[in-house]
Amino acid sequence: MTRPDLAARLPADFVFGVATAAYQIEGSVDADGRAPSIWDAFSRIPGRVVNGDTGDVACDHYRRWRGDVDLIASLGVDAYRFSVAWPRVVPDGRGAVAEAGLAFYDRLVDALLEKGVRPYATLYHWDLPIAQFGRGGWCARDTAHAFADYADVVARRLGDRLAGVMTLNEPWCAAFLGHLYGVHAPGERSLPATLAAVHTLNLAHGLATAAVRAAAPGVPVGIVLNAKSIYPSSDTEADRAAAERYDAFHNGVFAEPIFAGRYPAAVVEALGPAMPEIRDGDLAAIAAPLDFLGINYYTPDRVHADPTLAFPAAAQWHPPKVPRTAMGWEIAPEGLTHLLADMARRWRLPPVYVTENGAAFDDAVVDGRVDDPDRLAYVEAHLHTLADAIDAGVDVRGYFAWSLMDNYEWAEGYAKRFGIVHVDYDTQVRTPKASALWFRDLANAVRARRG
Repeated sequence: MTRPDLAARLPADFVFGVATAAYQIEGSVDADGRAPSIWDAFSRIPGRVVNGDTGDVACDHYRRWRGDVDLIASLGVDAYRFSVAWPRVVPDGRGAVAEAGLAFYDRLVDALLEKGVRPYATLYHWDLPIAQFGRGGWCARDTAHAFADYADVVARRLGDRLAGVMTLNEPWCAAFLGHLYGVHAPGERSLPATLAAVHTLNLAHGLATAAVRAAAPGVPVGIVLNAKSIYPSSDTEADRAAAERYDAFHNGVFAEPIFAGRYPAAVVEALGPAMPEIRDGDLAAIAAPLDFLGINYYTPDRVHADPTLAFPAAAQWHPPKVPRTAMGWEIAPEGLTHLLADMARRWRLPPVYVTENGAAFDDAVVDGRVDDPDRLAYVEAHLHTLADAIDAGVDVRGYFAWSLMDNYEWAEGYAKRFGIVHVDYDTQVRTPKASALWFRDLANAVRARRG
């Protein structure tokens, strides 16, 4: 049963949504002119993805989208956040548009609206066209301009019907996991490449924001950051200073250009020789005011000083004997409130949506049901922390559960299940889990208070 206190704590106009990403659910990777992305290539490199899994089929959403729209509507949510696949719309990265690919999203948006579900489109969720990678990828300024051209195409076609546009999803992952740690596509391990990617991604966001506003002036524009909720592992001066450096390196390189028009002084001082060229006008473009900010949160980072490491000279600390998800991530709902309060202290934030939050647990269908009490408890606890943040004055407008359904979980392949709907990958049968039914009841309870 839904806890009535939670429904009562959330504003009557609070937006309940579910979220997905194109490469994780669509499949049909060579249909209707779609060209390969960096993830099509990366997933085929031996040892990069669990079991060698690829997104070739995923949840077969490209062919089953009508049923999935019905599924979304059955969950009683207000909104659906999906991503547009750049290689499906502009297969070469720039230039010719694949009409069939663009028409797919046209149909999807119309079907959502017919069901009373507000569509939110993310323009980039990590599936860079491989041809654009050949031109330098996120390490080359050309990609920022190519992305703005692609954003213009999507906005002209869909912008009149979208509830919101997110330019980038988690640029930290694209830059750091893809170019510093090498665990996501394209799999590089280079600090200069990482910093170049950071700036190109920031510039791409700024140029795309301008392009969307020019093509579709009425649609709200934002970005989705997986800003880290950072705690020092102790109250020592050294650990507190390490946490500040860690914040500058991981959060500040995106938030500070967006909200203050500059890169963090600590990063510039420590890594200046490795920083890319920043041209006149770049920072002004990046700092264009946002209509909203998307925040993805799963787990906090706890860090301690480690002078043996390069900047930021901080190492993660993992506390023992704490509850964790199947990903091994600490479950700490209070970290979400801490993150939002910290960001609101540092920056003047626009309205905030939690655009991803959820947990992987090992689920199975038993007698036609999927009971997932741990996930349900996780979501409920995090929604309570959102209510705490709202009570504290943070303008939080909504929450999108990650994910609508089990899907291709990047380097984890199909080994981890984040969905509130179970997917049998052999039959593609979708089974709403107990958490989905609970989420539906909560959304309905809040909706019942609307005038």
